[in-house]
Amino acid sequence: MAGVPERQLIRMPRIPVLAATLAGLLALAACGTQAASTSQPQMSAQERAAATNPDLDPGTSLSAARAANFRLVNQFGQAMSLSQFRGKVVILAFVDSECTTVCPLTTLSMVEARQLLGAAGDQVQLLGIDANPAATSVADVMAYSRAHDMVNQWDFLTGSLSQLKAAWKAYAIYVQIVAGQVDHTPALFVIDQQGREREVYLTSMSYASVGQEAEVLAQETARLLPGHPRLATQQSLAYISGVGPGSAVTLPAVPTGTVSLGPGKPHLVVFFATWLTETSDLGAQLLALNDYARAARSGALPALTAVDEAVTEPTPDAAAAFLRGLGQPLGYPVGLDMTGRLADGYGVQDQPWFALADAAGKIIWSHDGWLPVSTLEAAVRKAATRSA
Repeated sequence: MAGVPERQLIRMPRIPVLAATLAGLLALAACGTQAASTSQPQMSAQERAAATNPDLDPGTSLSAARAANFRLVNQFGQAMSLSQFRGKVVILAFVDSECTTVCPLTTLSMVEARQLLGAAGDQVQLLGIDANPAATSVADVMAYSRAHDMVNQWDFLTGSLSQLKAAWKAYAIYVQIVAGQVDHTPALFVIDQQGREREVYLTSMSYASVGQEAEVLAQETARLLPGHPRLATQQSLAYISGVGPGSAVTLPAVPTGTVSLGPGKPHLVVFFATWLTETSDLGAQLLALNDYARAARSGALPALTAVDEAVTEPTPDAAAAFLRGLGQPLGYPVGLDMTGRLADGYGVQDQPWFALADAAGKIIWSHDGWLPVSTLEAAVRKAATRSA
């Protein structure tokens, strides 16, 4: 079995993979793109662009060995095995059922890849295997599936911890809880109609490259399908730069209008997505930030803007629908990051994510996760004072 690295942490920064297949084993050093030569004449322009994109893994070919079978249950409690999907191309990912970092990006790339195949997508089966040793119930995988609108789009599999450990081992997936955080290999396998491993990908923590990863995945899948169907759309696979606080940007606002961010004044941004309702009381947290916004309007603190990571939302109107359901307005603007470039530019590695930028457009403080408003205010004041 050609596997992925012994230890691969989902919270690592985006850096290129340092090695490719070696002696029949996939030896990768970190999330991202494997090293590849761009001088090969047989490479297309798209392949060359993908090979040099540090936020995109163009995939590593496996040995076409028989993929290890497993017997688990899906989000409905139904028994499932890999072998029952012979005759279909299987896209198999290892996903933490409570993940708020890279797993939603993996999930999204799977769904978008199948959509790019059009009608041929019916010949593709999406599977997830739970990679959270502390959240292994059927309810856990159903909650993740609901939050990401995946209930009827895939089978998210779980089982006893011993069954899951056997599956992780069979695919060389590292899973561990470190300092209260689940670390696991963000691996995604393509398995052909005969049950053979064909390709493996590692998702990088890059919001803007999700659509590109979906296209790479769809291209590989199309090569395995009868007639090699053409993709519904194609985009450049060249590197997409982020938009950080040093650049002025205007975002569509919820419910209407626009939101502007950039240098000139210190500002605080909180990045979020509506699927955080699975792991926190998102509504209460957003409403609590009204207290911060009131202090900011008095001039005591930098202004607050919320940014919904729309590129990962299950539907285009997810943020608007969620905010309507709060029953009261937020005291600060909410913008939509439609491309993921803002999240990448602000260095977002999780949801929610706070980032404080000074007047020059430099990030001077960031925080992963919710904070009591009093703690947030104290942290922002401290960072602003140090930066002054």
